[in-house]
Formats: sequence, structure tokens, C-alpha cells
Amino acid sequence: MSRLKVVAAQIAPILGQLAENVDTHLRHIEGAKREAADVIVFPELSLTGYDLTERVPAVARRLDSDEVLAIARASQGITTIFGMVELGFAAQLHNSSVAVRDGDVLFVHRKLNLPNYGKLAEGKLFGAGRYIDTFDIKDPWHASILTCSDAWNPGLVHLIAVGGATILTIPINSASGTIDHRFSNPDAWHMVIQFYSYIYGLPTVVVNRVGTEGEFEFWGGSKIFGPHGEVVAEAGTEDELITAEFQFDDVVRARVSLPTVRDSNLDLIYRETVRLRNQIGRLRFDDD
Repeated sequence: MSRLKVVAAQIAPILGQLAENVDTHLRHIEGAKREAADVIVFPELSLTGYDLTERVPAVARRLDSDEVLAIARASQGITTIFGMVELGFAAQLHNSSVAVRDGDVLFVHRKLNLPNYGKLAEGKLFGAGRYIDTFDIKDPWHASILTCSDAWNPGLVHLIAVGGATILTIPINSASGTIDHRFSNPDAWHMVIQFYSYIYGLPTVVVNRVGTEGEFEFWGGSKIFGPHGEVVAEAGTEDELITAEFQFDDVVRARVSLPTVRDSNLDLIYRETVRLRNQIGRLRFDDD
């Protein structure tokens, strides 16, 4: 039971075509089940594509929609994590990553950090999530999801690590040249995620997409990192599935060797966060 086999499905969703994208999900889920995988992870917004602009309301679905239920029903004996535009509470639209298994929705992560820089303008399209959490994926494994730019906030990774996560999944939509010509998305993702996986003893699955949508050219390069920061599987620039297998004992040993989670000292962090928040608030008030 301590073994966990994970598949990262690097695909090219068809923009705005939910039915075709559901079929792609179902096909890869069946393939992952034949490989006795425990988890399959798809990219961010894998049901809809990324460059949606004014089409966002048209592709939004509730968690009990036919599309979500079809993927949930297909996920018998396997946890599937996929991305969608969720029609949520109070008619709000979210960039959501959803985990399903055995016909049920297990967990939903609504993207917290919506980028509005470079060529990215997600804050105009979606409502930000408000919570971060972890969920049981398979005894003794405990998982969490951060969607793309969420992972660029180190505080969120710290929270999910001390909150119990023993595997992290990061669905992304990363395209070349979205920020600055001096900024290498592939190099930056590798550096940042290798650091997280090493310092927290945290196996991490980063799943990007491929293909082109308008001015966005998605570079793929999905990677699976082990609990010592090592790359155990890596995709190229085309449609591809990569697989890795982890043993829970390896996570235990990594966290004994480098006890970042054990020594996290949440009381100190909480106290200093409150102090700094009050201090910054006073400085802003004084400036006004």
C-alpha cells in the first residue's frame, strides 16, 4: 500500500471543445488504468484550453455537470486530476483543478494566484480561490494541488507541506515568451520545483500542455521529481505520458535526513506574520 504510481498526461487540449477534450481524458485514463497507475494528472484547464477570453462563461461547468461526471465515472480505482472552468458559488467562475475517483469528486482547488503580467490576464477572467488544503489520495499518501502560478508563492508550498502533503501535483499552462525574453520558463520551473521537492522531501508532479493557441506556444516539458529533488521522468515537446513510481518509505527517509517539515515552527511564522501585517498596515496608514 505504500507504493504510488503516477502518470502525467501532457496533452494539447482543443480550445473550447469540451466534448473532444473529455474523450481525450477518457482515453488516457483507460491507458493509465491498464498500467495499474494510482493517479493520472492532466494540465491546467485541460477540459477547455487556455486562451479563452470572452468564451469563459460558455465553457464553465458545475461540478455535477455531464463532463465532470463522465470523467469521475471513468476513474474507477484511479484518482484523476484535471482542469476546468468551474461555475461555482454565487455564479463565480474559477480556474479549478478537480480530483475525482470512483464516480465522486474528491477535492477541488480553485487557483489562488491569477497572473496579470506579461501576456497573462487571468484576473480579468476568473475569481480567485480562497483556500488551500490537502486530501487523502491513497493510504498513507496525502496530496495537494497548486495550479501553475500558485507554486510561485513559497508560502503556499510551505503550508501544504506542513499541512500533511506527501505528494504535490502542479497542473500548469506555461507558454514561451509570456513574461520577458530574458525569462526562461523551462529553466525557472525546473529550478523552483527541484528546490521544493528537495527541501520538503516532497515528490512533485508538474504537468504542462503542448500545442499553440493564438500567440501562446506551450513548451511541454512536464516533469516528475522525487523526494530528494531528482528528476525521475521528463516529457518532451509533444503529446506524451510519463510515469513514475514512489515508495512512501523514501519520503520518510528524505524527511528524516532534512527535517524541514518537522522544524517548520508554525507558531513563530504565525506570530511574525501578524506582527509584520500590523507593522506594514501602520506604515501604509502613516504614508496616507
